[in-house]
Amino acid sequence: MMARVSTSTRGFALVVLAALCWGTSGVAGDAVLRSSDLDPLDVAWHRMAIGAVVLVGLHLARRRPLGTRGSVGRLVLVGAGLAIYQSAYFLAVGTAGVSIATLVALGAAPLLIAVGGTLLGHGRPDRATVVALAVALVGLVLLVGVSADAGGRSVVLGALTALGCAVAYAAVVLTSSRVPAGVPTTTVGFAVGALLLTPVALAAGLDLTADPLALGLLLYLGAVPTALAYGLFFTGVRTVPAAVVSIVTLLEPLAATALATGLLGERLAPTALVGGLLMLGAVAGLYLRRMGDSNSRGLAPNPLSKRAP
Repeated sequence: MMARVSTSTRGFALVVLAALCWGTSGVAGDAVLRSSDLDPLDVAWHRMAIGAVVLVGLHLARRRPLGTRGSVGRLVLVGAGLAIYQSAYFLAVGTAGVSIATLVALGAAPLLIAVGGTLLGHGRPDRATVVALAVALVGLVLLVGVSADAGGRSVVLGALTALGCAVAYAAVVLTSSRVPAGVPTTTVGFAVGALLLTPVALAAGLDLTADPLALGLLLYLGAVPTALAYGLFFTGVRTVPAAVVSIVTLLEPLAATALATGLLGERLAPTALVGGLLMLGAVAGLYLRRMGDSNSRGLAPNPLSKRAP
């Protein structure tokens, strides 16, 4: 019993640490944009490329086969989705700020996944999904509407870009869920995404930087919120109940908002903050409801086990 408790506690700590690592990516990316001449596409390419190098290097060091036979098409889609997701996220950060970009992207994505999964199953959304979508929509209107009054057109554009980021993220999750178990989706996805994003970045005029601060932050983005965080997450979820994981990962947008407030001076109006909390609450409520239904049938699926592979 003691061993089981210890293992579960360790897994919980790993998931918490992973979520906190993810929460730093927006602030780190914003700092790069502020301290260098790089644009959001440059930052996205660096994160994808550095993350891919680290992940592929670790995979080769373990001497494990890729085993991608029969999954190449899906893995290409995953890589393309990751490239779009990263590019749209950093563009939203540069346009609307870390808080709004992260809250919109990570608040909308799980709900889009729920709807997409329902549609792919050829069924109508259940009542829990409809209610969660309604609550999240109210939260989104409050968050973006109030913020737009203060920030103008750029906030609306950034929020729309963050929604595009959420769509790409949802497509990645839904596609990766059809990849056979045992395929290193995270490693291959980032490698393919980096390869697909490279010609686009070059055509747009890819810039590199020698600025020590920007370079250090880019290395951090690729190594910590990417390679390390995903490794911690997928290790931790093996021993942590899915409902707990669902709630803990909401630390990511909360951490991002807290860091943006403390380090970047971003401020959300009280009504906008309520909107962001409504979005996160809708996600939490939906997952708790789904976990309750699954447990009543003797099942315990983990809806986040395919998080942005």
